[in-house]
Amino acid sequence: MDVSTKMAAARTRLILDKPFLGALALRLPLIEAEEGWCQTTWSNGKSLYYNHSYIDSLDVAQTQFALSREAMHCALLHFYRRASRVKKLWETACNFAVNPILVDDGLKPTPDTVYLAEFSGMTAEEIYPMLQENELQQEEKQSGAGKEGSENPETPQQQEAKLSQGEMEMLASRWQQRLAAAAQQAQQAGKLSGEMARLVDFFLQPKLPWRSLLAQHLSATARNDYSYIRPTSRRGDPAVFPGLRSEEIDLVVAVDTSGSIREAEIEQFFSEINAIKGQVRARITLICCDAEIDSESPVIFQPWDEFKFDTQVKGGGGTDFRPVFRWIERQDMNPDTLVYFTDACGEFPDYEPPYPTLWLVKGKAKVPFGVRIQLND
Repeated sequence: MDVSTKMAAARTRLILDKPFLGALALRLPLIEAEEGWCQTTWSNGKSLYYNHSYIDSLDVAQTQFALSREAMHCALLHFYRRASRVKKLWETACNFAVNPILVDDGLKPTPDTVYLAEFSGMTAEEIYPMLQENELQQEEKQSGAGKEGSENPETPQQQEAKLSQGEMEMLASRWQQRLAAAAQQAQQAGKLSGEMARLVDFFLQPKLPWRSLLAQHLSATARNDYSYIRPTSRRGDPAVFPGLRSEEIDLVVAVDTSGSIREAEIEQFFSEINAIKGQVRARITLICCDAEIDSESPVIFQPWDEFKFDTQVKGGGGTDFRPVFRWIERQDMNPDTLVYFTDACGEFPDYEPPYPTLWLVKGKAKVPFGVRIQLND
C-alpha cells in the first residue's frame, strides 16, 4: 500500500471507529515534508507534515496513531502554549502528555512512541519541569525520544511552516471550537469515551490565573464588615451610623503530601498564601495529610508569622481527604475557609461541611463540593 493510500485509509478508519479523533485529524491538510527536517510527523496547528519513509514503515493502525497524535497536539493547543519554554523539552513533554491518552483509547502506538506511566493524566505544563536536559538525552539514546515529532528549522519548507503570533492566536480559537464540535459529534454517535469527555471538559473550561482567583476568594472572605455599635459619646446626633471594622479571618490550609504534588509546587503555593495572608490578616492552621494526617501537623501561624513549609513531601502513599475534615470537626472549629491543595484523586467525605471549602487542584479530577480552582498555569 502506498503512503497516500495508507494515510487516507487511516483517516477513514479513525472517522468510523474514533469519530472524535477522526474529526480532528480531518482538519489538518497532509503535506509531505522535504527530507532532512521532519523525521516523523509534525504540525504547526495549520497543516500536518509527514516523512514519507516514516509513514511507509508503519502499518495502517500505527498510522492512525501518528495522525491522532498530531491532531491531539493541535486540539490541546500545544503549538500555542509553549511560551518561552525550551522547544525540544516542550515537544517531548507534549508527547508524554498525549501518548498515554491515545494508548488508553485503544490505538496502536508507533515504534518511536515515548510513554511513561508516571506522566499519565498530566498536562505538558506539569511534565515539562520534570524533564531535565540530561534525562532527555538519555531517553533519546534509549528509545529515540528525540525523533518523535521532531523537526529542523533550517529548511525553506520549515521556515514557510512557521506561524506569526497573530496566526497562532487565531488558530488557537479555531481549535477550541473544533475540539468542542468533535466531542459533540462523537458523543452523539455514542463513541466518546469517559476519559476523552473529561479531557475535553478540562481543556474547554475557562482558564483564569489561580493566584488571582485565590486572592479574590480570600479577600472576599476577609472583607471589612460594618459594625453598628453605638458610639460612646452622647453628644450630637443620637443616630447610630455604621463604622468600618477590620476582621481577622481563620483559615485551615491542608496540603496533599501523597507524592502527586511536587515540593516546588507546594513552596510556590505557600509563597502565594503568605503574601495574601499579610494582606487579609489571616490566622492559618496548616495540616499536611496523605492517607492520614502528618504527625507534625497541625501547625498554627498567626497573621504576623511567616508561612513556612518544613514538612518533607512524602511519596507512595494513598490520598484520603477525610482525616482533615474529621480533625476540624473534632476541634469543634468553624473556619472561614478550608483551602485544600491537591490533585483531587482520593477519598472525599460523604457530606459537605458547614464551612466554605476551596480546592486548588493540580490535574483534571473533579471535586464533589466547594469551589474548584485549577492550579495549572
